[in-house]
Amino acid sequence: MTQAKAIISRLLQLLLVLWAVVTILFLLFRLMPGNPMAAYIDPTFTAEQQEALMAQFGLDKPLWSQYFTYLGNLLQGEMGYSFRYRTPVSERIWALLPNTLILTFSSLIAAYIFGILAGAWLAWRRGSSIEKISLTAVLTTRAMPEFWLGMVLLAVFSFWLGWFPAGGTRSPGVEYSGFWGFYTSADFLAHLALPAATLAIYSQGLPLLLMRSNMLDVMKEDFVTMARVKGLSKWTVVVKHAARNALLPVMTSFAISVGYQLQGNVVVESVFSWPGLGRELVLAVSASDYPLAQGAFLMIAVVVILMNLVADLLYAFLDPRISHA
Repeated sequence: MTQAKAIISRLLQLLLVLWAVVTILFLLFRLMPGNPMAAYIDPTFTAEQQEALMAQFGLDKPLWSQYFTYLGNLLQGEMGYSFRYRTPVSERIWALLPNTLILTFSSLIAAYIFGILAGAWLAWRRGSSIEKISLTAVLTTRAMPEFWLGMVLLAVFSFWLGWFPAGGTRSPGVEYSGFWGFYTSADFLAHLALPAATLAIYSQGLPLLLMRSNMLDVMKEDFVTMARVKGLSKWTVVVKHAARNALLPVMTSFAISVGYQLQGNVVVESVFSWPGLGRELVLAVSASDYPLAQGAFLMIAVVVILMNLVADLLYAFLDPRISHA
């Protein structure tokens, strides 16, 4: 199978998975017990007023009609109107998406830079006491619940030392000069530090252990032995020969981790009151705002699916020996 056909096949699979996710989300919220508008219908409303409110949001139509209307709206980039904010869901999601993506990528980049370097170093120091201590520490941080780790960082660095803000993305009264001015300001970066550190500490275990395992395998190869025999320095052998060949699975795991990191963001964003998709999803579910909850779920699912596709294509690009068949 040619590379072009393989890419087309992957894209068709992506569309099929995406359609299944959209269908499940549509049915999940509409088949739940109770009236989705119960939180918004005042007890004093007459039957006619309640029916008018249901008709306003299209909930008076048959389920199949709602489904096809929902699909048609999605194809046009519309996700309905939020019950809670009374604004288009797409506007709310696009406003929060940058916060989630910045938190996700900043934490993962920090975790993978540290994990790759530390994993390569621990592989070289295999069997030493420092390796045993480091692996114990890595496994301990990986086993910590994210919400607990976040609360510890809050207690120490915000409430006790006062070095960082306790939550949110901005300080009251601070003005910013536009979109980039906000996201590059020292105030925003200070608010980003603790939630990003929480996710980075939790996530660094995967690249570290993966890099160490790959390095141990690569260092048994003949070309590494030959590099040692030639008298090359330890740094050259580790970085230019062993590490470069051990990076392939680690780099592809980064793409997959971007998608799955969004799931952890739901917890961390709630702990730090970070205005992102994860926190908005929790608030929407608790408020029975299912159009907004559907939109947040769908956006997270789209990112997960796309990053899995990127990981698949990246693996084949970096290693042409991988078959697309």
